[in-house]
Amino acid sequence: MHISQDHIAELRTTLKGRVIRPQDADYHQARAVFYGGIDRRPALIAAVADASDVAQVIRLARANGLELAVRGGGHSVAGHSASDGGIVLDLRAMKALTIEHERRSAWAEAGLTAGEYTAAVGAHGLATGFGDTASVGIGGITLGGGIGYLVRKYGLTIDSLLAAEIVTADGELRRVDPQHEPKLFWAIRGGGGNFGVVTRFHFRLHPVECVVGGMLLLPATPSVIAGLVAQAEAAPEELSMIANVMMPAPPLPFVPVEQQGRPVVLVLMAYAGDSEAGQRAIAPFRALATPIADLLRPLRYSELFPPQEEGYHPLAVGQTLFMDTFDHGQAEAILEHLRTATAKLAVIQVRVLGGAVARVPVEATAFAHRQRRMMVNVAAQYERPDEAAHYAAWTANVAAQLRQGDAAYVNFLGDEGPARVRDAYPGATWERLQAIKRLYDPTNLFRRNHNIPPAPGDARV
Repeated sequence: MHISQDHIAELRTTLKGRVIRPQDADYHQARAVFYGGIDRRPALIAAVADASDVAQVIRLARANGLELAVRGGGHSVAGHSASDGGIVLDLRAMKALTIEHERRSAWAEAGLTAGEYTAAVGAHGLATGFGDTASVGIGGITLGGGIGYLVRKYGLTIDSLLAAEIVTADGELRRVDPQHEPKLFWAIRGGGGNFGVVTRFHFRLHPVECVVGGMLLLPATPSVIAGLVAQAEAAPEELSMIANVMMPAPPLPFVPVEQQGRPVVLVLMAYAGDSEAGQRAIAPFRALATPIADLLRPLRYSELFPPQEEGYHPLAVGQTLFMDTFDHGQAEAILEHLRTATAKLAVIQVRVLGGAVARVPVEATAFAHRQRRMMVNVAAQYERPDEAAHYAAWTANVAAQLRQGDAAYVNFLGDEGPARVRDAYPGATWERLQAIKRLYDPTNLFRRNHNIPPAPGDARV
């Protein structure tokens, strides 16, 4: 169905926020998302101001069978933050943040980015773990799980989620937590945007004023790569590491000319604890090889989230997988894949898990991969939109050779089909999510996502 002029006029009259139409001067800027190559043109963009605006847009979309896309930070790899001909519900104006110092918690509206939230709570020496990118919206990363710099010490982002306020497909604003609608609360902790639009999150805050961390650039050899994984698994839980094995070396000011064009490992890490203990914990990483660049130091946690470069819209594809064993042979295979890559930038990223993530029971949330030892992402950046299929095939081939079992992290999934969505939610997790979907969104209004369709009518939660 199409959006009538009467509907547009009604929204423009009653919405506290803005209604942006194709003829408006800022329409093209408003419809742009993070990744390049996504050129979808919604019939309108509803830049909502509060939860009542969200409810109004949801009721309009449901009553008229309109496609509804929900946009926070706009980082959906699959382009789910955009729509062709439908409505984009844009949360970016909703940035209220209330810090409850005595309770060590914060209520955060869903339009905030990870960088904005981290800087604000960091001014009080506190933190909630998100990912590793400032411009990511807190909504998308939280609903999918959240794996970042504090993952081994404090778990996934959803492990710090105390409650949420969500507008469901019936237009009702609901408070969800362990006591109020616990089934829905379970589902949004990992189940993505399938169940409604979260307008506010209530997060636990952890005492993280300073960390020892930053970036370490090492030459990429099999022994270095395997050593990084081994050291990260053996390290204290206060230390979380992201190893980006890449080809070619990035043309950064501190990278010597002779290293540019060669494979390197860009290591990002953070030790959330005492500074002296942090220096001891990172020493084995420094000892793996003579660093090309060593920018590890004591710093404020928020400094790990520098602002995103203005106008940066990379053309990129990726594949997500999990691994439980990693040795010298797999490190060699990674390097061989990168040496034969023709992408502008090819990256195989390894995030070591364990620690606090693994101590939460698998069935406690909709994130079902807590016992996996590491998450791997294979990605390629390219120059022209017509190269997308070629590099999608390259990433899929590399991932297939590295993959150990069918599993996927939903926040890193591209547009890869229903079977890959099932890989994100194996076994009983999928069945339980489908049943909850039927309770709260029986018509599948919230389908611009890695979709979980409603269960058949006889399903039980």
